Amino acid sequence: MPAVVFDVNETLLDLSALDPLFERHFGDVAVRREWFALVLHCAMAITATGGYEDFSTITVASLRALASQRHVDLHEAGVQEIVAGMRRLPAHPEVPRALARLRDGGLRLAALTNSPLPMADEQLVNAGVRHALEAVVSCSEVRRLKPAAEPYQMAAERLAIPIDEMVLVAAHGWDVAGAMAAGSRAIFVARPGQSLLPVGRHPEFVAADITGVADRLLGART
Repeated sequence: MPAVVFDVNETLLDLSALDPLFERHFGDVAVRREWFALVLHCAMAITATGGYEDFSTITVASLRALASQRHVDLHEAGVQEIVAGMRRLPAHPEVPRALARLRDGGLRLAALTNSPLPMADEQLVNAGVRHALEAVVSCSEVRRLKPAAEPYQMAAERLAIPIDEMVLVAAHGWDVAGAMAAGSRAIFVARPGQSLLPVGRHPEFVAADITGVADRLLGART
């Protein structure tokens, strides 16, 4: 039976919940997107050059670097407030019902995230969706961040399926590209502000949200 493996941040969980914190500490909600883009840029650069760094370390270092670039006096209390906000992100509104539909439809569900496992578990529990997932797999277990091949391969191994029976669902074009390069199927979720890579292979389907993913996968089985 195919397994559906979800990215977590931005795909299942809504990072815009951090906007009030960025407005408070940086004076501009747009900085939240700039910060997370820097986080992902650093993660991919480290991965592309064969290295590894804990994703939480990258998020905090990127936050401090951005504060320095913008000449913002971000105290440790502010850093910790934003980190705590990451742990309490809400699920996107359609996610709980869509995950329940997929699970009730007989599909196996899991998550694959760059975040360390304790943080990812806490995020998903706080968002009220951890119970819908058979497993949560962290890239820290293989010390390689997405979009390297090893995390996707590990997720398939953890679920005891061939990787071509895994469907990676993500709101990041680079994540979709990494999954397909590793041999997985993929669906892109076109959250606002997200887009597929302008070059390379495209996934089998593009959905507006997780409801669209459920419609596609469950419809394909009828």
